[in-house]
Parts: sequence; structure tokens; C-alpha cells
Amino acid sequence: MATPATRPGGRPRTAVALVLVAWVLTLAGALLLVTAGVPVTPDLLFSAVDAMVGLVYGTVGAVLVARRAHPVGWLVSVTGLGGALATVGGGWGAYSSTHPTLPALPGVESLVSWAWVPGTLALFLVVPWLVRETRAGAWARSGLGLGIATTVGFTLQRLLLPMSDNTATVLLTVAVGLLTAAATWWRRVRGPAAERPGLGLLALGVALMAVSFLPLAFADTPFEIVLAVPLVHLACQALFPVALLTTVLRNRLWGIDLAVSRASVAALLTLGLALVYAAVLVAAGALVGSSAVAQVLATVGVAVAVQPVHGWLGRRVRVLVYGEAATPGRAALRVGRQLSAAADTDDLLRGLAGALGEALRLESVAVHGVRDGLSASWGVPTSDPVERALEHGGQPVGTLTVTARPGERLDARTTDALDHLSPVVAAGVALALGTADLVRARDAATRARLAERTLIRRELHDGIGPWLTGLRLGLQGARNTLDRDPAAAAAVLDALGAEVAQRVEDVRLLSRSLLPPVLDEQGLRAALDDLARRTAASGFGVHVEADDPALDVLDARVAAAAYGIAGEAVTNASRHSGGAGCVVTVAVDGSLLTLTCDDRGRGLSSDRIAGVGTRSMRERADELGGHVLVEGRPGGGTRVRAVLPLVPGATAHEPAPPRGAGTTAEVPA
Repeated sequence: MATPATRPGGRPRTAVALVLVAWVLTLAGALLLVTAGVPVTPDLLFSAVDAMVGLVYGTVGAVLVARRAHPVGWLVSVTGLGGALATVGGGWGAYSSTHPTLPALPGVESLVSWAWVPGTLALFLVVPWLVRETRAGAWARSGLGLGIATTVGFTLQRLLLPMSDNTATVLLTVAVGLLTAAATWWRRVRGPAAERPGLGLLALGVALMAVSFLPLAFADTPFEIVLAVPLVHLACQALFPVALLTTVLRNRLWGIDLAVSRASVAALLTLGLALVYAAVLVAAGALVGSSAVAQVLATVGVAVAVQPVHGWLGRRVRVLVYGEAATPGRAALRVGRQLSAAADTDDLLRGLAGALGEALRLESVAVHGVRDGLSASWGVPTSDPVERALEHGGQPVGTLTVTARPGERLDARTTDALDHLSPVVAAGVALALGTADLVRARDAATRARLAERTLIRRELHDGIGPWLTGLRLGLQGARNTLDRDPAAAAAVLDALGAEVAQRVEDVRLLSRSLLPPVLDEQGLRAALDDLARRTAASGFGVHVEADDPALDVLDARVAAAAYGIAGEAVTNASRHSGGAGCVVTVAVDGSLLTLTCDDRGRGLSSDRIAGVGTRSMRERADELGGHVLVEGRPGGGTRVRAVLPLVPGATAHEPAPPRGAGTTAEVPA
């Protein structure tokens, strides 16, 4: 079998020629039968079967050949041409019998006995083995070979020895047919999911066709039972086309799906009601004993069964032809179940793509979020994709790309179902985006907490810890000199007291930089002014420019992040810039808050490595969807620039300024 990527296309011109030949021959044979004027006999049922085979399978074969150059299409066309030739043979035999002056054409008349055999037998002995998308295994190849051998043997016997006993050949045909039906049903239950649609009908049709040949093996079979052969064949004229179009083309072509759906319902309804009528007739005849009463009861049973059987068959056939596109609500439930069943974001998107593809019987589905890394796909596309934009809450969240199965087109019903299911997929993508944001924010918050703990640990280990050790040694020294030199001991104690006061202030500064009470009580502007006053007390001047009233009504998370970034930037400037002060500017511009800290210190060294403070600033900004840039200023000094969204989680679309950009704000020298 050809792979999807290399599957050959159709042959439209050849298909037109095939259907024209089949129809012309069939109509010519039917015209000969009508104009012959022979009396109506039960044998005409066989001629009716030949005519229906020529018309139905000639058309179905042409549709298949036009869409795909698949072996099934050629075999179905052979079936249609065989039925057409048999109709011509039967018509000419009837017409010549009533017009003895016409020349005898034994070759044409013999068509009625053998022309239908190769196509009809191949239809249920060979075709089912070829209806597949995957490569046939050893058992399938063996079954295919057996079907071909049986078809060729039966055809040669009917062609070369038309009057011979064919009991053994008929029994072999029935056995091979039932084996083929069982294998087809096994594939319907256990085979690849993509191949299953239509195999149930195909297995049923194969079994009926095989069993219908059984009366032909017994010469003394009543003629009424023999008539079951053409009747069953007529019923199968809908089963086989529906199954073949479904399995080979999946019914996505030129609106034929509606005709296939109605034809299959009608055929299955006729067959089912015939079985109901026969069963009720037999049962009533056995119980009542009167054939007239039995017929009345059978008729009533059929009338009662019409509506429920029609409704049940209609639902089943719609699912067969359209998949769950026939019931968008059920398809939506199937897709929606993935929202609660997914274990993580990747599993969610993969589940949405797979559920949508299986519900609508598509070839491939790809779901892409607006952020890189949020995407999933199902199936392998081999045709031009159809793309849908996904929106949730009025905001674009991604795109949905689908392709139809090979040989199919997205019909109006599937497109409509896709439009109805897109909001469900969009909700899933939005959920995935929100989950990704939550994970990213949680990771950023964790990193920020770790950075703060690292900062505190560094202050304790490198600052307060060594100072306490020095304090202990100083106190011990003062104690040792207290008796010998009280004045020296007093001087040491005074120095230690001043140092304690400074360290107490450092601890307060550290605690306020982490969680200043004034920030919660009075807002960001007051907190920055308090930061400037406390920093100025240590000898480093901070000038704050924050006059926008919107700074007093900021989201608490945005205000805390802005204050944390400003405090870390000021601390870094006071410790590492070498300058006497810095300028902190905060402003609200649209949906963004911009914070800058400029100093006139020594600037950034070329071998600079980002420390804990710089990482802490960036993680605070990343947690909210913003960014931080640390760069050198023209003329010397360093600038820290942070851009934060006013709504946490929204992306700060304003790009970071190019490296080297800066302001000329006056900074204390």
C-alpha cells in the first residue's frame, strides 16, 4: 500500500470514461430487455441485479478512481463493467428470442452467465483485503491470494465449462467469503483506528454476499429460496458503496456524504424491515396457523418497527459518515474532557489535538500557543492545512491548524463543527498559558525568595557575624584593661557603642528593604522617600522623582516589586559605584511602570559578573512579566532600568532600551 506521503492522486478523465461506458452498456441492455416484450418472470430479478451493479458500481468505481488511483477503485469499476456487460448479454438474448431474423451472437449472449462473476466475487473476496491504510501483513496477503485464486477459478469455470457442476466451487466461495467477513470484522474491532470507519458495514455486506451464494450449490433448492440471491445482492448495492466510500475516501467529497448517508439509511432500513417481516411472518404462522393472519401481524410489526429502526439507523450512519461532527455537542464533550484529564500542560495540548482529530476524523491537528514552547500536534500532515485563530476572552491565545485525510476535503459539516469546537480548544490553550504563567511565576517567586535568603545570609555571615566576633573580642579587651587602664577601657567601650548603633541601623535598613511597613501604609512614593532618607543618613544621597499620583494606587505586588528593585539598585550604587549619590525616577506610562536608578560612579567593568542583587531584581520583574536592564551611562556611571506591567502577568511589550542609551539627569558627583 502507498504511504500517505506518496499516495497517488486520482484519474478524473479515466473515471469519466469508465462511468460513461458502464452507463451506456447498462442502459442499452435494459432498453433491449424492455423492447423485447418478453413476459415478466422471476429470472428478470437477476437481470435487475446486473443492471443495478452496472449503474451503482460503475458510478462508485468512477468516484474512487477520480479521487485516488487505488486498487479498490479499479476493481469496483471492473464490477460495474461486468454488470453492464451481463445486462447487455441478457438483453440481447431476450431481444433476439423475439426477433428471430437477427443474427445469432452467442458470444454476446454468453456474457450473462460469466461477465458478472469476476467483479462480483472480487467485490467480497478481494476488495476487503485491500481496504487499508497500513501495509498488509502475512495473514492479509494470504487471504488476498486465496480470494484472487477463488475469483479466477470460479470465472474460468463459468467461462469454459458453463454447464458443469459448480457445487464445490460455490461452497469454496462461500467459505472464503465468510473467512473474509470475519477478518474484516476483526480489523473493525482490533485494527488501526484510522481504518475502522466503514469496516462494520463492509463485513456485514461480505457475509450477506457469501451466504447468498449458498442456495446455488444445491440443485433441488426451491426456486423461492434461490430468489433470495438477487434480493440480497440488491440490498448489498447500498451496503458496499457506503462502506467503500467511507473506508477509501472517508466521504469528504463534493457533498456526496449526504447522498451516502441517505442511501445507507434506506438500504439498511429496507433490509432490517425485511428481516422483521420474515421473522414475524414465520413466528405468527407457527402460532396462529393462518397465513392471512400471519401476514397482517407481520405487516403491523413492520409498521411499528419503522420509526425506531429508522431513528437508530440514522444516528449510526451519521456517526459513520461524519464522525462526531454529526453531533458537535458530543464532540465538544470529548474534547472538553481533556481539560480535566490532563496531567500537565504538554499533556493537555496533546490531548486536545488528539481528541479533536479523532472526533472529526482529521489527518492531523496542530495547536500552537502565542508563546514559544506551547505547542502540540497529532498526526502527520500531507496536504494543505486549514488554520483557525484561537481567541479567549477577546484576546488571541494561539492558532489551530488541521488537515483532512488523504482523498478528503473538509466539508461544510466538519468546518461548522470545527468552528464550534475552536472556543473549547481556545479555552484549553488559555488554561495551558495560564498554567505556564503560574509555573513561571512560582519559579520566579521561589528564586526571589532564595535570593533574599542568600542576601540575608550574606549580610549575617559577612557583616553582622564578623562584627559580633569583633565585638566579643573588643569587650574582652576592655575587660582585660579595665583594672590597669580605666581610661583606655572606657575609650574602647565608647567605640564599641558607636559601632553597635551603626549595626543596629544596618539591621533596620535590611529589614525595611525586605518588607517596609510604609509601603503597605502609604504607597510606593512614601516608601521611596523613606528609603532616600534612611540611605542619606549613611552618607549616600538619593534623589527621588516620583510625582505621578497613580503610584499611590498600584497593585500591591507591582509596588512591592518596584520597591524591591529600587532598594537593591540603591544598595548596589552605594556600595559599588564609588559615587556620592543616585537619582531614582518612577513613572506610569499607559499600562507600564518604568523605574530607573542613575548614578555617576565608576560604571560597569568589562569583566563584571551579575551578583545576587542583580539576579534578585530581574527575578522580581520576571515574576510579573516585566524586565530589568543594567547598563553603563554615557559620560560614566550606571543605569538600572526596570519596566513592569501594571497588571501582574501581562507582558511588558515595551522593549528594553538599546544598550548605551541613557538620560542626562544630574546625579550627585
